Amino acid sequence: MSYASNGNLEHLIEQITDVIVARLNNEANEQAAMCGCGSECLNRCPERMQRVVDAGASRIGLVLGETSSAKDWASLIDHTLLKPEATESDIRRLCEEAAKFSFASVCVNPTWVRSSACHLRGTGVPVCTVIGFPLGATLPDVKAYEARRAISHGAGEVDMVINIGALKSGDDCAVEYDIRSVVEAAHEFGVLCKVIIETALLTDEEKVRACLAAKRAGADFVKTSTGFAKGGATVHDVALMREAVGSELGVKASGGVRGLADARQMIEAGATRIGASVGVKIAQEASGITSNVAANGY
Repeated sequence: MSYASNGNLEHLIEQITDVIVARLNNEANEQAAMCGCGSECLNRCPERMQRVVDAGASRIGLVLGETSSAKDWASLIDHTLLKPEATESDIRRLCEEAAKFSFASVCVNPTWVRSSACHLRGTGVPVCTVIGFPLGATLPDVKAYEARRAISHGAGEVDMVINIGALKSGDDCAVEYDIRSVVEAAHEFGVLCKVIIETALLTDEEKVRACLAAKRAGADFVKTSTGFAKGGATVHDVALMREAVGSELGVKASGGVRGLADARQMIEAGATRIGASVGVKIAQEASGITSNVAANGY
């Protein structure tokens, strides 16, 4: 907290970003000997840079910055509506709110990706959608196809649910293959892939195994919950997931985040993204405005 109080927060973040850039440039130079493309690899992959920064500097900034603004908080929130009964007008309102507050994304079911992308055109807010949702029991090739179709409709991020039964059966190879199928489909188009492990159904040991499978498969984030199981994100789970993946992946806390206090706890535990239906409430609370917006279970 001392960095924030001394006005040195921005300088700290700049230093962290410089270290990240230097490290990526070193990796690119090392890769040049193998692929012959030199440091141009990094220049051609700006989304790789964003994924690294997303997993590091922004989280540190919020943990240290007690005076973080509503915009700072909004930039870490996936404004979410995954209710099966959501209507066109509900989705339009969600997108209008996302554009107003500049949320990290809107997160909607695949059927609403195309219309959400249209509503958000020109706003800079991407569309996130869910794959194999909410059970994760779909076949890997079907999940990959679903991801490609959603991306063709305008999705800029995909949140896929792992094969939970395979994980609990001890078949980590099947889990990794399942994740990799969607990761490769997403990265083919430069799209972020977040992996939902559904923490409420897992033991701590299973949570760690799921995170490591996601890391091996090349995912960009691990995510706690669908919001449709018996529980959502907890501080314990977020901290455990952060420890498992290190600083290389983002961690998304979703389910049960009902306001700024909850969101702050998740960020301090290691989350770099928040999935919530109460994004407006969080942004308003960060601005000192009280709100009666209710969570819708995600």
